[in-house]
Order: sequence, then C-alpha cells, then structure tokens
Amino acid sequence: MAGIVGVHGIGKYDYYVNAGDSAAGAAEAMRLKWDRYLHAALGGEPRAYISEVAYYSHLLRDDGPREGARPFASVEASAHQVLAGWARHLGVGEHVTGALKSFTGWVMSRLDSRSVVFAELFAPEVAAYLTDPGRRDRSRRAVADAVRRNRPRVVLAHSLGSVVAYEALWSDPALKVDLLLTVGSPLGMRDVVFERLLPAPVNGRGARPPGVRRWVNIADKDDIAAIPPELCDSFTGVDCEELVNLDWIDFHTAEKYLGCPALGPHLRPFLT
Repeated sequence: MAGIVGVHGIGKYDYYVNAGDSAAGAAEAMRLKWDRYLHAALGGEPRAYISEVAYYSHLLRDDGPREGARPFASVEASAHQVLAGWARHLGVGEHVTGALKSFTGWVMSRLDSRSVVFAELFAPEVAAYLTDPGRRDRSRRAVADAVRRNRPRVVLAHSLGSVVAYEALWSDPALKVDLLLTVGSPLGMRDVVFERLLPAPVNGRGARPPGVRRWVNIADKDDIAAIPPELCDSFTGVDCEELVNLDWIDFHTAEKYLGCPALGPHLRPFLT
C-alpha cells in the first residue's frame, strides 16, 4: 500500500486547467507522474508509491482569463517584494532603492535565462501564498486534509510545497507522519519566506512540526529556490541534510528531485 502524500511546488496550475477545472483530476494526473519519477530513483517493479498529491495551485489564482504566467509588469506589489528579497540571495546587489517595478526590471536584465523563467513562476505564487491570508489558509487546509485522509507515513514536499506542508503540519499537531522529506525547499530563505512562516520562528529559529518523527532535507547545490540549501542553521529538528547535483538546467524540477538516488535510502524503509 502506498504510504506517501506528495505536496507539489510552483507552476502546476496547468494540471487544473487540463483536468477541466478539477482539483481532483489535477491531483491524480500529478500522482501518476510522481509515481513514475520515484520509480526512477527506487528501481524494481513499477508500483504506486504516492497515495495522493495534495493539490492547491488553483487556490493561489484569481478567477479570470487564463493566459499563462503573467509578465512581471503586471505582477502585484507583493510579488515584487518577494522577488526583491529573493534576488538579494542571488547576489544581484542591494543598492537599488527605486520603485519596485524599476527594481524588477533591473533584476531581470541581470539574471540568466534559467533564473528569468523560474522567477516568473516563483515570485507570484510565493507572494500569493505568503501575503494573502485567505489563499494561505485554503492552501494549508488542502494539504492538511490530504494528510488526514491518507494517514501517510511520509510527506514528500517539493519547492513551495515544503512551505505549505510545514505550516499544514504545524496547524494540526494531531497529524502524525514518520518522515517529512523536503526537496528544493525555500523554507530557510531570509527576507522572503523564513520570517513570514506560521508559526513565526522564535529567536531566529524554526522547528520541526510536533507530529513529525524525522525530517530529511535534500537540495541541489545550484537550486536558486533552495537558498540556503541547508536548513539546519534555521530550524531545529532537521535530522539529515544532503546536497546533490541534479542538473545545471533542471535544477529545481520535481522530476529531477524525485528521480534522485539520494531519496532511495530515506524512502525504502517506509515502502515495504
């Protein structure tokens, strides 16, 4: 029996659209993909590893025409603020103090093509989650409900999903899991994510959710979302961290992370 609930990251709204505006359909399509990705890491006979992928991307969107990712010129101020904090971690400089729109243009002219494509997805969705209490609560409840339904031994959370999963697990101490496995996590990103977490860090440190028995974090050394890649300096209760080298282009995708051999030793004990 599958014992993993997945929590997806950024840029998954197309699953909802392709499923006819069905969150359940989007979740099932992602589950099938995640099973294939994990099989690449775990080997053996193909099987169902994932009980459910907790789907929340549609909860971070406004209703209206679907035209794909919006250009930065139309992104709300909160997204610009998130991008500004994120850009500081990339070393693009802190001396720009003009209007947020001008700052964003300056940043975009200095990021390489990988960062540009990533930032167009990353900043708006992170900002929507962190700055809108209603969207945040609905997304967090969607993840908590998936854990409650499936009672998994493992929660496997990618990218922004690690933030939503962290807060969802904190929101209900009755949610118990043996392993929280975060991959490509921005949880420790100062000025963007860390200080905005719920519950708020105490004395500059967050903590493992009380219902989590073990916490493992895996990050690619070049992942521009996982800054810093290590979480131990920001959180108590991180039991193991691994720095991996996935791909110089696909440095943040779920496919690369879930297919990474580093996941095997941590997941196999829960799959017998």
